Amino acid sequence: MLAAVYHGKNDVRLERLPIPKISAREILVRVGFCGVCPTDLKKIHSGTLEGSRVFGHETAGTIVKVGSAVTQFIPGDRVALHHHVPCLKCHACKHKCFAQCPVYKKTGITAGFEPSGGGFAEYVRVKEFVLPGVVKIPERNFLLEGTMLEPVNTVLKGVHKLGLLPGDRVLVVGQGPIGLLFTALCRILGFLPTVTDLLDERLRLAKTFGAQGAFNPAIQGVEEIMKKTKGAFDAVVLAVPSNTAVAEYWPFLRGGGKFLLFAHTLRGVECPIDLGSVCVDEKDLVGSYSSDFQLQSRVARLVFSRKLDVRPLLKNLFPLTRIQEALDLASNPSPKSLKIIIEMEEPPRLS
Repeated sequence: MLAAVYHGKNDVRLERLPIPKISAREILVRVGFCGVCPTDLKKIHSGTLEGSRVFGHETAGTIVKVGSAVTQFIPGDRVALHHHVPCLKCHACKHKCFAQCPVYKKTGITAGFEPSGGGFAEYVRVKEFVLPGVVKIPERNFLLEGTMLEPVNTVLKGVHKLGLLPGDRVLVVGQGPIGLLFTALCRILGFLPTVTDLLDERLRLAKTFGAQGAFNPAIQGVEEIMKKTKGAFDAVVLAVPSNTAVAEYWPFLRGGGKFLLFAHTLRGVECPIDLGSVCVDEKDLVGSYSSDFQLQSRVARLVFSRKLDVRPLLKNLFPLTRIQEALDLASNPSPKSLKIIIEMEEPPRLS
């Protein structure tokens, strides 16, 4: 089968790999589509992990083989995959910090090598411990929609961390695909989102996703936006990894509000914060990383019912043979690019 194999920093090569073999309690999935996540890009560009491995975890495909002990799935089932599933028993899980669970940190899907998601390949092996996270895709939905369950899950988890009440005001900084999902989910849940972004195309789209106000800080300036919105937001969501934006938008948060970091996934980066405002104004600086396994069924209902319609985001599809173009565009988005998706061409037949 064809796969995009990571060998080190900025080194991804198209190679032929054996189709994975499965055990009695595993399934084999023919990948249909796989989204490119900023976390994939971070790993590729930073070279923090050793090669060789195959990334890609926002995966939807069709089951082609099930192990002899698997009873809940059959060949032909269209599924969305979930590469991390917690143990639900450890200290972290009891505190609902699933991303800190040792079992959760293990990746349960592979196209070969060290399990790393595997979605940038034509077939993936799904291990037993992540089978509870596999979701069947309804007939009425496109297979492509299944790629969005994992990113929607991460965003809904982040929204829950804000502890908002209906009618609360939220400022979402950045309107890439993740920022747009924050905007849409906030509006669906009864909150009032205002957004900022440097691309006017995305600001226009944000209004269709439920934004009450949309501002370009490169044109209007942060201070002017502060005047127009009057600040005092109950929450600020930073959906871009910008330290400058932390300092610029911290004053927009009212006392008692929460400031959510969602994109700062590189360790070792420091940023000054007025600790007096944290203490005296009771502002919370909150982090949210990865997904919440217990939200998976709710996320599936939101996406597959199209109450949260993800289809407008799914416009930039690339065949696996053009994955480098896809990675480049995801790293340097154009005004019209949104969610970058790898689309598999006709895969080889199983013998």
